[in-house]
Amino acid sequence: MNPDTNTSANATANPAFTTLISAEQLQALLASGAPCMVFDCSCDLMQPETGPAQYQQAHIPGALHAHLDNHLSAKGERRITGAASGGRHPLPAREVFASWLGSVGFQNGMQAVVYDRQGANYCGRLWWLLKWLGHANVAVLDGGLQAWQAAGGAVASGTQIVAATGTFQLSEPLVKLVGVDSVLEKLGTPGQQVVDARGAPRFKGEVEPIDPVAGHIPGALNRPFNQNLGADGRFKDAATLRAEFTALLGQRDPASVVHHCGSGVSAVPNIIAMEIAGLGTTALFAGSWSEWCSDPGRPVAKG
Repeated sequence: MNPDTNTSANATANPAFTTLISAEQLQALLASGAPCMVFDCSCDLMQPETGPAQYQQAHIPGALHAHLDNHLSAKGERRITGAASGGRHPLPAREVFASWLGSVGFQNGMQAVVYDRQGANYCGRLWWLLKWLGHANVAVLDGGLQAWQAAGGAVASGTQIVAATGTFQLSEPLVKLVGVDSVLEKLGTPGQQVVDARGAPRFKGEVEPIDPVAGHIPGALNRPFNQNLGADGRFKDAATLRAEFTALLGQRDPASVVHHCGSGVSAVPNIIAMEIAGLGTTALFAGSWSEWCSDPGRPVAKG
């Protein structure tokens, strides 16, 4: 069982959810009529058309599809409007992303729920972006679409029509973003501990299927993002996550952790897991390995 994800021990009928929400809690929330918007972030990095096709086939009724490339990143021509990071999936400018949220009807008073069917690999990106825009009430559907269906949740097919547009107002970020220059400057210092969310073979430099250089940032620790999930596809409980991250970090300060992966997407489940574990809000190096290895002057380690 996962811990109660309500933000208060004295939860109201419509509590806010800021990390995880169970399928049963989401069913109750939607039935209550509380202001809520659900986003399906299903994706496949190697086959970009797969995510939209999966959404079209089956999604939570009323959910909108949030496309990693088209909505959650500043790729292609959208770089002109200003990307907030480097790498293969650069962050969109805060103002640009806020405008997209408003265009699909999302407003500041709403509860956001994000999910995918790939083990929280992609929906975490939208969770983080909303926190970065200052929106606290966003939660990952624990276990994804699979958990929703297992709990008897209905699914719809086709495309969800946006009912109305709105305005989303920016607030101060609730998460930490660091750039490549900061990571390089603090490399090897007690004030920074890099944690790499890629699989062990990529971390060790044994294989590299996407980026031009294999290896990892010197001094980084490896915590593949899928280690945060149990066999049921849900996040492990807080005590287990705390024990695992404490073992990984040893005497290092959790507050010094900077997370990264290949392009700043699959690092986010580690951020969520540390928050669930009670280890605080940790930073994201959004450009990640794809930005780090783009400059041959930056050091690379293997093994």
